[in-house]
Amino acid sequence: MAHISTHVLDLARGKPAAGISLELHHGLVPRATTQTNADGRTAKPLVQAESLAPGAYSITFHVGDYFRAQNIEGFYEHITVSFVVKDVHANYHVPLLLSPYGYSTYRGS
Repeated sequence: MAHISTHVLDLARGKPAAGISLELHHGLVPRATTQTNADGRTAKPLVQAESLAPGAYSITFHVGDYFRAQNIEGFYEHITVSFVVKDVHANYHVPLLLSPYGYSTYRGS
């Protein structure tokens, strides 16, 4: 079964980033809204189906709220990661590596 998933790691604290709200969009259409758990992951994939709809997707992470809850001054309010689904039968794992003044992402497995 194909799916889109994510997780968030707080590099500055050296641990998973729990409690980050996020949304998945396919084009302009909202597909999922959820929050990271204690492991920095969502409870289930953002989308799971026999095949995914091809096209442009984006995940918006609400990191400003996360930093404020940690009493950390951060630079970013929201981080949006955009990507393209071409292989509709593949898994797309889109992690976010986060610090108060920078971030990185990659296509995971």
